[in-house]
Amino acid sequence: MTTSVRDSVLAIIAEQAVLEVSDLHDTMTLADLGLDSLGLVEAIFAIEEAFDVSVPFNANDPTAGDFDISSVGAMVAAVEALVAARG
Repeated sequence: MTTSVRDSVLAIIAEQAVLEVSDLHDTMTLADLGLDSLGLVEAIFAIEEAFDVSVPFNANDPTAGDFDISSVGAMVAAVEALVAARG
């Protein structure tokens, strides 16, 4: 059984937030997750490694750029788009 992009992203976010995947919901924000900037950067690095993609993310200004980190669902959608674009 193959793991979907969504399942993998959720697992990465849950690991960084020290939560169970079942505790995550698409509408949760980084604040809801208790993720600080270091946790976010580590999640981004893990996503890049897991999917062999380059996330357009600026750690100095996380709200700038095309990678939407506003919620769990937005992050999943952004990674799915990167993976689809990669071909």
